[in-house]
Amino acid sequence: MATQLKNLSDFSHTTVPDGAAYKIAIAVAEWNADVTGSLYKGALETLLKHGVKEENITSFAVPGSFELTGAAEILLKKHTDLDAVICLGCIIQGETRHFDFICDAVANGVTQVGIKYSKPVIFGVLTTNDLQQAVDRSGGKHGNKGDEAAITAIKMAHLLHTA
Repeated sequence: MATQLKNLSDFSHTTVPDGAAYKIAIAVAEWNADVTGSLYKGALETLLKHGVKEENITSFAVPGSFELTGAAEILLKKHTDLDAVICLGCIIQGETRHFDFICDAVANGVTQVGIKYSKPVIFGVLTTNDLQQAVDRSGGKHGNKGDEAAITAIKMAHLLHTA
């Protein structure tokens, strides 16, 4: 598996635009809080590192990953000046098919909200087989999906304003 070979949060091969002009919201799920807290920390630090002003970053906690879609919709409806919304969550496979339904609903919901508002809504949701995979992807040996989501938000906000 290619994932085992690299840090997925290595952006040395790409140019990241300056984020100083952008307003970005982060919606973070409280379920699996240790993991989502690490995702949030990575996203916030990465946004700041790439020039997004602290006062232009707003953060909101939601109960779980399923609620991320609704949060993104509310944020874009109420805050029309947002350039992107980052959705951070962690869904870990359990013994039932609940995992499949939640993953599908969140992925499709995030996509649909982005299309509805013509604004970037970033899928920063881990969908893992077990807790260790989630830890490895939230600041562990495979990087931090929160970093990736922040870079994606900046790049897509740049596209929004330059296309």
